[in-house]
Amino acid sequence: MNSKLVLWSITVGLGGFLFGLDTAVISGAEQTIQKLWNLDGWTHGMAIGMALYGTVFGAAFGGVPADKIGRKKTLLWIGILFFVSAIGAAVAQEVYTFMFFRFIGGLSIGASSVVAPVYISEIAPPKYRGRMVISFQVNIVLGILLAYVSNYLLLGVGGENDWRWMLGIVALPSLVFTAMMMLTPETPRWLLLQKGDEAAARKVLAITDPEVDKAVEEIKASAHQEKGTSKEPFFSKKYSLPIILAFLFAFFNQVSGINAVIYYAPRIFEMTGAEESSALLSTAGIGVVNLIFTFLGWYLIDRFGRRTLMFIGSVGYIVSLALIAMSFYNESYANVPIYIFAFIASHAIGQGAVIWVFISEIFPNSVRASGMSLGSLTHWVFAALIASVFPVFATKYGGGPIFAFFSVMMVLQLIYVWRMMPETKGVSLEDLQKRLVK
Repeated sequence: MNSKLVLWSITVGLGGFLFGLDTAVISGAEQTIQKLWNLDGWTHGMAIGMALYGTVFGAAFGGVPADKIGRKKTLLWIGILFFVSAIGAAVAQEVYTFMFFRFIGGLSIGASSVVAPVYISEIAPPKYRGRMVISFQVNIVLGILLAYVSNYLLLGVGGENDWRWMLGIVALPSLVFTAMMMLTPETPRWLLLQKGDEAAARKVLAITDPEVDKAVEEIKASAHQEKGTSKEPFFSKKYSLPIILAFLFAFFNQVSGINAVIYYAPRIFEMTGAEESSALLSTAGIGVVNLIFTFLGWYLIDRFGRRTLMFIGSVGYIVSLALIAMSFYNESYANVPIYIFAFIASHAIGQGAVIWVFISEIFPNSVRASGMSLGSLTHWVFAALIASVFPVFATKYGGGPIFAFFSVMMVLQLIYVWRMMPETKGVSLEDLQKRLVK
C-alpha cells in the first residue's frame, strides 16, 4: 500500500468521523432540549430521532448520485450538508427548525454510510480491503468518542446554551473533510463502468493496483457477466442471496440496541442513579472502549476473517445484554457500566468492525451502490424506530425488558452468522460476484 492510497482512504474515512460525531453529539443535548421546549415523550423522541429519519432517505437515495455524478462529487456534497446542518441546528430557536436541520444532518449520515464504504472498497487491493474499509468505522467511533468528550468539556460553558456549542462543533471538521475530498480521485471502477473512461481508470489503478492490465480485464469481465441481464431489476432472484445477507446483517446491527445506547447513554447511566456530570463522563468511557476494540477489529479483520469477528461479537452481545437486563430487573446497578462497556466492546469488534466491509463486498460492481443503499437503509430504518421509541419504553417499562429483547435478538444473529454468512476475506470483488450471484 502506497502513501496516496492510504491518504485517500483516510480522507474518505473522515466521512465516518462526521457520521460518528453528528450521531453522538445529540446525547449531551437531548435532555436540555426536552426541558427547554417542554417536549412530551413522543415529540422529544421525534426531535432526537429526526436525524435518523434523515438517514433513511440519505441511505435510500445516496446510491443514485454516487452512480450518476460519481463517488467523489457525492462525498463533496455530503461534507457541505454536514456543515449546513451543524450551524442550523445550533442556532435553532424552536423545535421544528431544529428538526429540519437535524434531518439534513441525517441525510448526510445516511448518504455517507452508503458512498464512503463503496469508494474505499473500489480503490482497495483485496489483501487490504478489510482494513481499508474499516477505516470508515474507525473514524465513526473516533467521532463518537470526541463527541462525548466535547460534550463533557462544553457542559456549562454556554450556560443554558451549552447544547448549541455541542451541536455546532460539527461544522469545523465538515469544512476540513470537504476541502480534503477535492484532493482525491474518482474510483477506477466508476470511471470504467459508469463513465467509460479507461484512460483515467488506468491512472488511478496504476497507484492502487500493480497489475493494472489484469485489474482492467477483471472489471470488464464482471461488466460483461452482468450485461446479459442488465435490465433485470435489483430486487430479483439474481441478487436474492446478497440482498438477504445485507438485509439481515443490517437488521441485526440495530436490534442489538447499539444506537439506543449511543443516543441515550447519559440517560441510561442516570437510570442507574448516576448524576449528570458522572453520566457524561461514563459516556466518554463508552467512546474510549469503542475506539480501542474497533482498532482491535481493524487489526484482526484481514487476519481472522469477517465470520470469526462476528462469532466473537455475537457471544459478547448475548452475555453483556443479558447481564444488563438482569441488573435492571434486580435493581442492582453497581456493575451496569462494566456490562455496557462489555456490550460496546462486543459491538466494536463484531458488527461495528464488519458491517460496512461485508455489505460493500457482497454485491456486483454494477449494483454495489444500490446494494449498499439497501443495507444502509435497513440499518437506519430500524435505528430510527428504536431511537424514537426507546425513551417511551424506558419510562414505561424500565431497562429490564428492553435489554432482554436485545439479548434475544443477538441469539438470532449468532444463528445467522453460523448458518448463512459467507467468508469474504482476501477474495476479489469480481470473484465474490461469481460466488454469490448466479
